[in-house]
Amino acid sequence: MFDYLLTKEQLKIRDEVRELVAWVPRQMILDMDTDKIKFPKEFLEEAGRRNLLGCRYPKKWGGRKMDWVTTCMMMEEVGTLGYEFACVFGVGAELVCDAIILHGTDAQKEKYVRPLLQGKLFAAECLTEPRGGSDFFGATTKALDCGDYFLLNGQKRFIVGAEGADYFLVYARTNPEAKPQEAITCFIVDRSPGVEVKYLYGLMGCRGGGTGRIIFRNVKVPRENIVGKVQGAYDVFNTMMIPERLGTAAMTIGAARPALEIATQYTSRRKAFGQIINQFEGVSFQVAEAAMLLDAARAMAYVTARAVDEGTSMNRIRRMVSESKKFITESCQKVVHNSLQVMGGIAYTNVFPLERIYRDIRLASIWTGTSEVMAMIAGHEWYREYFQEKDLRKTRDHEQDAAEAAAEEKVYDDEDMWKKGW
Repeated sequence: MFDYLLTKEQLKIRDEVRELVAWVPRQMILDMDTDKIKFPKEFLEEAGRRNLLGCRYPKKWGGRKMDWVTTCMMMEEVGTLGYEFACVFGVGAELVCDAIILHGTDAQKEKYVRPLLQGKLFAAECLTEPRGGSDFFGATTKALDCGDYFLLNGQKRFIVGAEGADYFLVYARTNPEAKPQEAITCFIVDRSPGVEVKYLYGLMGCRGGGTGRIIFRNVKVPRENIVGKVQGAYDVFNTMMIPERLGTAAMTIGAARPALEIATQYTSRRKAFGQIINQFEGVSFQVAEAAMLLDAARAMAYVTARAVDEGTSMNRIRRMVSESKKFITESCQKVVHNSLQVMGGIAYTNVFPLERIYRDIRLASIWTGTSEVMAMIAGHEWYREYFQEKDLRKTRDHEQDAAEAAAEEKVYDDEDMWKKGW
């Protein structure tokens, strides 16, 4: 943890989160991994009692009016319990609440945000569908406008927290004839007749978080449960990508941290060939790489969080968040890989929790947008940012700092060839 980046108030909240982490019974962690606990309701209730859910939101609705730097710190600390704890911690209080706080009505905030932040209600975001996850505009779930209400039909899959949710944030197509960006509406859907939740067994890791499939059959959704405006889900989705992906990045740091700490302790005690194994470069170099990657990942998360807090342009935020999500999740997986490797065969058993951490953290570069999608967004935004700002930056033209900068070798297309007489 970069303590020196935090204020006294943030350090106080960090200690509060660490107390919550210490409160969690060991058996809860083990029972979640074996699906004996399908949804950690008690954990979220306790977090709500301690006023640790949704720290960024106004005090009026139950938050603490903090910032993204504080949120990243909290997500990292919660992540040390296990990746799935951070997932359920963030889905309701950071994703669903974010949409309602930024785009919802005061009535919605009173009814849905306040009790959630108190740990009295639970929520899940419904985005992924059977035919695709990252393809937001390809949603096939439909909601028919019936005047005072919408009739919702469709399916959502791999929904974290589905098992325990009292309500769902659902994206559905309300105008099949419109352009993709103008065809989808965001709804708050209460668990009610017509909403069928099936708990999803057989996950490689991240068990016990209530991940399930949801089927909507002729569900009546009141018009007042629209978040934002009709056909306005694109705006909601755009703002939610910050908590969804930056929050994921921050929690991954926390999930990887125990693996490195355990490996550091183990390699400082284990002897082989007559000496402590951390004296072998093959071991210490891998630990050093893991520590370096964890520091780099944390630095990237905090710089991005600060950019969001300072109101940096949305295009740049989109790039920085995408870069952070890709780099941090992949780096933290390498941290766990190295930690497991230096411990050898014992780390492949359940004598140590590394095998669970390894299984859980593999989700990080898949959910909330794959690494490939993050690279696509980052590349797109980088090119746009570069050419939009190039003329505004009064900097040196570095291309000219070559001995033959004006040479005819600079050919970019056939037209250039003809102009140069080739």
